Amino acid sequence: MLTPGQPPATLARDGIARRIPHQGNMCLLDEVTGWDAQHIMCQTRSHQASDNPLRAHGRLGAACGVEYAAQAMAVHGALMGEALAEGGNTRPRAGYLASVRSVSLLVTQLDTQSGPLTVSAERVTGDDNTALYSFELRASTKILLRGRAVVVLDAAALSAEPAVGGN
Repeated sequence: MLTPGQPPATLARDGIARRIPHQGNMCLLDEVTGWDAQHIMCQTRSHQASDNPLRAHGRLGAACGVEYAAQAMAVHGALMGEALAEGGNTRPRAGYLASVRSVSLLVTQLDTQSGPLTVSAERVTGDDNTALYSFELRASTKILLRGRAVVVLDAAALSAEPAVGGN
């Protein structure tokens, strides 16, 4: 049972959209199926949508999976922020994807995959303002892509820091 202020264990699409800046069909995830302090697992069928905003030249390339993973990481950060905030009523911080490394694309397209995609991310390490995640997209048991990403959790905090060597 959830206690007051604790975020829900699962989320539908509208709950995801309230927690990330992506709206309309740019909100690519359909549901959060589970999460904890280190992990998040999501599902989606948006890779099959003809109006998917990431489609180019009639196809959805596998590299677009990085955006799916980035949205899962953003939802995870928002849920963690809610869990840590007193009363669980906090506004999401404006963050960004700082780098992506060791990405392995194991297919050429995502839209050719039948059934839902599972998007998972694991927070490997981090501090109050940055996090290193590993991520993976699957179609059933087939791995489609995987990699690592560094996320800056509070872009505003970086701009508030004084410049090194500045007067």
